[in-house]
Amino acid sequence: MVKKLILVTSPPACGKTYISKALAKRLKHVVYLDKDTLITLSKQIFVVAGEPYNRSSDFFEENIRNFEYDCVVDLALEALEYDDIVLINAPFTREIRDIEYMHQLKKKLEEKQATLVVVWVETSPQIVHERMIARNSDRDTWKLEHWDEYIAGCNFEIPENLDDPKIKDDLLVFHNNNEEEFESSMKQILQILEETMGEELE
Repeated sequence: MVKKLILVTSPPACGKTYISKALAKRLKHVVYLDKDTLITLSKQIFVVAGEPYNRSSDFFEENIRNFEYDCVVDLALEALEYDDIVLINAPFTREIRDIEYMHQLKKKLEEKQATLVVVWVETSPQIVHERMIARNSDRDTWKLEHWDEYIAGCNFEIPENLDDPKIKDDLLVFHNNNEEEFESSMKQILQILEETMGEELE
């Protein structure tokens, strides 16, 4: 069994959580981590600092955002000491396009005898808008109120910089615009992971 850190990534509301949980349920020996679990702590930082709760604010950027990512990655690296697969559900929208960040993460994984899999969730901006309205979360309030500004800052391009042709599972694209795409992508990605982990899944 080859140890893996799986990052399920994309801009918000592309379907990461649904896909992450569905994928985790089909894997064996997996630890599931969701960065949003840390939001409870982050909200308290806003309260203590006397700042309005706004995850798109300068305050969030300077004092919270990167620390949430550091925390969930540290938890994942620790979990790899005790199980074979760790799956993180988080956007990682900047990190996956930062070559140095990804290089350093892979080096840390090498020390755990683990490799990295990035599952990029591909969903159209229109579907994202519909799903964000439907989930009705306070984390999306600013985004929906300033939709044109917000969506202009999102990068929906597949992070091709992560794709090494010699590695079969370094970048896997999960198409998620409808149920048919979901089922097809789930089947394909599970098959690839089964091959690269050397173990039958499900």
